[in-house]
Amino acid sequence: MQDFQWMLEYGINRFGSLTALEARLPVPATAEQLMAVSDDRYLSLIALRVFRAGLRHSVVDAKWPNFEEVFWGFDPQKVVLLSAEHIERLMQDTRIIRHLGKLKSVPRNAQMVLDVAQEFGSFGAFLAQWPEQNIVGLWRYLARHGHQLGGLSAPRFLRMAGKDTFVLSDDVVAALVAQNIVSKRPTSQRDLAAVQDAFNQWQAQSGRPLCQLSMLLALTVNH
Repeated sequence: MQDFQWMLEYGINRFGSLTALEARLPVPATAEQLMAVSDDRYLSLIALRVFRAGLRHSVVDAKWPNFEEVFWGFDPQKVVLLSAEHIERLMQDTRIIRHLGKLKSVPRNAQMVLDVAQEFGSFGAFLAQWPEQNIVGLWRYLARHGHQLGGLSAPRFLRMAGKDTFVLSDDVVAALVAQNIVSKRPTSQRDLAAVQDAFNQWQAQSGRPLCQLSMLLALTVNH
């Protein structure tokens, strides 16, 4: 596989200068910033990601203040108590997007947030302590313990929250295939481990966060 310097030079050529490239690169949140966010805000972000999946983001975002209202500000202690009957009533509420599966995921993910907070003190503390060198393990944890967080939903939620992660966008996958790291979109634990190892090597070479490496890698794909 190509080293980080190749990737960086490719990005510089795309944007004309290192300064122009740096201005476009994302910056992850610090551990302190992750820990400063309350559990209700994380539950809101998880729910937002779930509802955005497969739907036009602008439509979901426009209705989100209504979601905040009907889910009591996404207080996990309250949301976890939502009954099936209450969810059925929400299916009649025209202020929100009425998708039964996605609505059912909210109290279930509230339980995950509460379970994590009980063990780690807060959901933010849990995210902050998770090592980026095994970020695919965090994707797996969220997919297993949460609801509707499989596929790209877990990494996209983490990106929204500011937790450093790469995202397997179409361009990133194409670049990984081009470098013979994987032969197709990685879904097996073996392929995901190979991808994680590649990013760990680039991170060791550069000292840069995964989100920046992810973008730089995507830039190497010609359109």
